[in-house]
This record gives sequence, C-alpha cells and structure tokens, in this order.
Amino acid sequence: MAGIRMIDIAVNFTDGMFKGIYHGKQCHVSDIATVLNRAWAAGVTRIIVTGGSLEESREALAIAETDGRLFCTVGVHPTRCKEFEESGDPEKHFQALLSLAKEGIQKGKVVAIGECGLDYDRLHFCPAEIQKKYFEKQFELAYITKLPMFLHMRAAAADFCEIVEKNKDRFTAGVTHSFTGSMDDCIKLLSFDKMYIGINGCSLKTTENLDVVKGIPVERMMIETDSPYCEIKNTHAGIGFVKSTWPSKKKEKYDQECIVKGRNEPCLVKQVLEVVAGCKGINDVSNLSRTLYHNTCRIFFPHDLDSAADALLAGGNST
Repeated sequence: MAGIRMIDIAVNFTDGMFKGIYHGKQCHVSDIATVLNRAWAAGVTRIIVTGGSLEESREALAIAETDGRLFCTVGVHPTRCKEFEESGDPEKHFQALLSLAKEGIQKGKVVAIGECGLDYDRLHFCPAEIQKKYFEKQFELAYITKLPMFLHMRAAAADFCEIVEKNKDRFTAGVTHSFTGSMDDCIKLLSFDKMYIGINGCSLKTTENLDVVKGIPVERMMIETDSPYCEIKNTHAGIGFVKSTWPSKKKEKYDQECIVKGRNEPCLVKQVLEVVAGCKGINDVSNLSRTLYHNTCRIFFPHDLDSAADALLAGGNST
C-alpha cells in the first residue's frame, strides 16, 4: 500500500492514557511523541486533536502547536455542556471559547468548532435540554469564525437533525464523527449539503454497522480513530478485512516499540481504511484513501486543495 496518505480527524490527545495514566494510575511515561512517530510512519500526514470543553480545547491547541502536522477543534462536547452554567456566566464562557478559537485560527491551528452535538446515551452527565441549548449556541461560534463543525450524534438523530436544519445557514460544512447510527439516520445527515460522516472502529462493530457503511458514498466520508477509544477489536464484524497490524503489549509492560493493548492510536486509522475498503468491495485502497483525503482537505484544509489537486494530477505524493 505504497503512497497511502491519511488524515485522522479525531484524536483525543488530551486523554490521560496518552500521558500513561489509566483510571488515575500512572502505568508508563507520557508518549505522544512515540505515538506520533508511529502514525507518520503509517502514512498519516495530519491529525485533528479533539477539544471537548473549554479547558480541553486550550490543551488541544497547546498540543497542536508542538507539531506542524497537528491541528485542533474548539468546542464543548454534549456531555459537558453543564460547564456553561456551572461557570456562573454562560455568556462569558461562550466568549472565552470564541476568543480561544480566534487565537487558534490566527495560529493556523484551529480547523473546526466542536466537538459538539447531542448524546442521549449519556444523559446522566448532562440533561437533554441543556445539551440542546448549548449545541444550538455553538452554531454561533461557527457563524462568527466561519469554521466547519465537528459533530457528535448518539441516540439523538431526530433532535440533532432538527437543530442542524434550523441552523444550516450558520455553518459552512461539518462532519458527524464516530457515526454508529442507522441507514435512516445516515440518509437524514446526507440530506444536508456539505455534511460528511466520520467512520471509526465503533462504526464497524456489527454486520448492521457494515451494511450502513456500505451505503455511505465515499465522497461523503472521512476516517478517524477517536483514539484512545473506538479501536477495532477482534470481536468486530470488520476484523477480517484488517491487513495492517502492530505488535502490542499491556500497559504494565510498556514498550515504546509496541502499541498499548486496548488503547487505540492514530496509526490504526489504516485499519479503518482497510475495513471500509473491504466491506465496500473496493480493491484500490490507494484510490479510496485519496478520495477520503481530498474530502478532509476540502472541509478542514481548503487552502491545500489546489496544491493537493496539482500533486495528484502530476502523480506526485506531496502536498
């Protein structure tokens, strides 16, 4: 698979696992640099680091500033939307997000507003009414900054699509990431112009999931790991399509030459690519990766499109 280039649109580098901390216990050294080296070697050329709260978005921006190939989002995850009200001044909290986004845009690092949306599987973290209120509010961030949106939809398709419909003129484009919905949900999402669907290991668990992925046009798809979560497990329906593997060891026996068992990481986005190709019966994985790469650049890195297109026409490999 020479010449494959991939962009992982969702990596949670702010998660403790990348600092070697699991359930509050330090198991190994912080190893983002090692994880990145594995990703670059696998053909990943860019990574978008996810922000899920004001504090996390600050940290995501700081991480993105450490490497020219790292970028990030600024926003509040649906399960954390209580932070607007717990801050004591929701409007001030919103303004802090806006100024962080503007700072990140100036630095050439913030490429999307998010992760925002609705998650009705985890209402114990944040009630639906608060989720809806602050999902809607974050369209203002997208409108002011002109950034695309990085979206989360879990067991909430009807309300989610209603809010997107109401605000569709307030954002330029978006991706509904970590998609695990039905074909109906998928059709609803694709009815919005410039809405893409993000696929990771959680999108590829069951044969039903694979049937839905088969029906998503590759022109409207992006790939991601959502690491350290959402790995493709041996029990997943798509595992038979996986060709690329890495040696792994348990976190207690940490070895920087190996991936950590049970911790997803960006190099494994290659497996997502392989499963998407396999379940769709696509033999030319290289061509598929080009389409997905182009989709991602179109939304998150539009300045690179011309040079990317020129390079492809020239049969070149660099953007």
